[in-house]
Amino acid sequence: MKKPELVVSCSTVAELKRLIEAGADAVIIGEERYGMRLPGEVKLDEMQEAVSWAHEQKAKVYVAVNNIFDNNALEGLFDYFAKLQEYGVDAVIFGDPAVLMTARRLPKPLALHWNAEMTSTNYATANYWAKQGAARVVLARELNMEQVLAFKEKAELAVEVQVHGITNIYHSKRELVKNYIEHQGKEAANQDRSIERGLFLIEHERRDQRYPVYEDSNGTHIMSSEDICMLENLPELMDGHIDSLKIEGLLKSSLYNETVVRSYRAVIDAYAADPEGYSFQQEWLDAIVKLQDPERELSYGFFYKEQVY
Repeated sequence: MKKPELVVSCSTVAELKRLIEAGADAVIIGEERYGMRLPGEVKLDEMQEAVSWAHEQKAKVYVAVNNIFDNNALEGLFDYFAKLQEYGVDAVIFGDPAVLMTARRLPKPLALHWNAEMTSTNYATANYWAKQGAARVVLARELNMEQVLAFKEKAELAVEVQVHGITNIYHSKRELVKNYIEHQGKEAANQDRSIERGLFLIEHERRDQRYPVYEDSNGTHIMSSEDICMLENLPELMDGHIDSLKIEGLLKSSLYNETVVRSYRAVIDAYAADPEGYSFQQEWLDAIVKLQDPERELSYGFFYKEQVY
C-alpha cells in the first residue's frame, strides 16, 4: 500500500527539524506578511537552511502564502517567490488567485497547493484549479468522510485532508482584539501579539466550550473549541487513497506536535505494512491524550456528521 504523506505546520526551524525527525514527511512554514494562522514565523533568511536540511532528510518544505491580499501586500511577492524557488521550496500554499498569477511569472514552474479553507468543497472547482496549475487541493474541514472519499475519486489533483488539531471557524481582516483594547483606553498599539493568543470566547448557552481567539497582522481568527483527532480512523482515509494527511500545529507546544507526529507515523507505517493484520494500539492515542489540554476535547470533527443542506 502506498503511504500518504504526513505533513505538519511548525513555528521555527528548530521545531521543523524536531518534527521531521519524529516522522513528518513534509512541513509547512511561512511569514506573517504572506501567510495566515501560522504557529510561528520562519523568515526568508532562515528558509534556505531549513529547506537544505529537510531535503537531506528526504522531507519536503511547503511555504504558506495563504493571505487575503490587498494591493499593498502584492508588493514584493514576486521577489519573495523567486527566492523560494532559488532555495528549492517544494510547494507554495495559496488561496488567492493573485498568488497563482505571480507564480506564472517565474522562469520555471513552482508547485502550488490550493487551500481556500471553507470553499474547497467540491471536485469540480478543485479540478478547475488543477487546470490553472495547482498540484494539490486542501479540502474544507466541513466535509464528512463520505464526501471526502467521493471528492478523491473524481479529483484530478492530489488531495490533502486535515486529520488532527485546531481549525479556523471565523476570520476578520480587522484587528478586533487590538481595537477593543484601544477602545478601553489601554496601552496596546505596540504590544506583542503573542499575548493575545491566550484569549478565548465563550457562548452564553454553552459555557463549557472555549473558542480561542488568535490575532495577527492579517486580522482576527476565532478557532474551534475542540481538536480533530482521526488517529484511530486513518485506515479509512488510507483505503480511500488520500494523498496527504495534515496535522495542524497552531497553538500547540513542540512537545505536543512531536508526540502527535510520532503517533500518526506509527499508525500509517503499521497499516501500510500489513492492512489485513493491522491492530490499533491504544498507547498511540494515550500518548496524545496525556498532553492534550483537558479543556479541549478530541473529536472526529465533521468526518462522521450527516450533512444536511
